[in-house]
Amino acid sequence: MFEELLPAIERSLLSASGSIPVVFEGIEHSLEKTTPVANASKHTSHELLFLRSGRCEFTVDGKTFMLEKGSTLIIRPNTVHAVRIPSGQADMYVLYFGFSRDAETANLALGQIAQEKDESEMHSGPSVNIPHMTAHHSLESFINFTSGDTGEDVPKSSYIVIAGNYKKSISNLVERIVEESKDKQYSKELMMQILTVELMITLSRALCREWEESLRVKNGKARELVLIAKDYLDHNFDRGISVADAASFVYLSQGYFTRAFRDELGISPMGYLMRKRIEKSCELLENNEIKVSGVACQVGFSSPQRFNVAFRKQMGMTPMEYRRSKMK
Repeated sequence: MFEELLPAIERSLLSASGSIPVVFEGIEHSLEKTTPVANASKHTSHELLFLRSGRCEFTVDGKTFMLEKGSTLIIRPNTVHAVRIPSGQADMYVLYFGFSRDAETANLALGQIAQEKDESEMHSGPSVNIPHMTAHHSLESFINFTSGDTGEDVPKSSYIVIAGNYKKSISNLVERIVEESKDKQYSKELMMQILTVELMITLSRALCREWEESLRVKNGKARELVLIAKDYLDHNFDRGISVADAASFVYLSQGYFTRAFRDELGISPMGYLMRKRIEKSCELLENNEIKVSGVACQVGFSSPQRFNVAFRKQMGMTPMEYRRSKMK
């Protein structure tokens, strides 16, 4: 039974998101101020670093910043970066990961943990041979999939720092992946895949939360996004869209979007969407040649029954009664 689970997970991810997340290697680092480190390095995979203790100064793509305990840093493939320990000691977990559009390549990558690596050598990158095609698929594509957004990739920089409320969840998952990668336990590949998918979903939630939090300190930004979403609803209400679609369009969670929309416009996004549909349906109902079921379809309702319920709730009468009132 277990042998069938991994292929099933892979098929599901490939059909839904177009790619499979793969952790090639997980390691633990303990660096001191006096530890020799490479001046600069770059890898063909994504690199995720979770800082368990201490502080690190990173220079990534020419930008220098300090990483504090509990922070997560994701560095994109082929990005030049360097690390310096300003004082004391820093302990960290490091994962090298990527995305594959091919299940066979992903399976091969999962089995490529090098046995001959000399742990005493300075480690400046993954010890495994990472397939070129696997390492370069977009991180945003998978994050968009896990957050329910099927639109274009969000603008991206050469690195991402996450330092919010999800640090404990990220730490636990990264630690489990590192420990799992060390041993050859039963169903190791399946466990690695499950943990990796969970990690990608957690990263997605963390990034979404930080994006929303940033809006609270940017004057007018939330209002700007609400107005963009309102315009989206105005132009697409007849296509069967949902509030979740509108929230994803402006990269907000549905809960935050609903609150921001109500605060700005005095009505919930669902209420606004229903009002737009009913207003348009009233215009169409005055044309006696269009069947009521046709009106329901043209304004975005999935069925005449749902249309009747929504219309009666807002107008106090059925669509047919409204039509008759206009025919007098």
